Amino acid sequence: MGDDPATGEEGASEAGGQRGSKTGDSPPGVPATRRARARSAALWGFVGGFAFLVCAQGFLLTVGDLPVGYGGLAVFAVAITVASGGIAYATEHRLRAKRRT
Repeated sequence: MGDDPATGEEGASEAGGQRGSKTGDSPPGVPATRRARARSAALWGFVGGFAFLVCAQGFLLTVGDLPVGYGGLAVFAVAITVASGGIAYATEHRLRAKRRT
């Protein structure tokens, strides 16, 4: 245990040979950087937009037509992406402060 066959070093489990910690991790309660918050919010925004598109596709497959076409779905998906990303950016620091992330 502790041998890294890729590098031939003992005890090197991650970048820099540190054990048990990821690069860039900070303990709960410590404010995240703006860049980390923006990246996290963007990813949550994409999750929200793609989830909407998956639900719309499921509706089309099971029930039938939607009141809007594919262009309308794309507009809604972009709006949901922006809204969920903005909400994630606005609330992440509060959740992190309460150690609920």
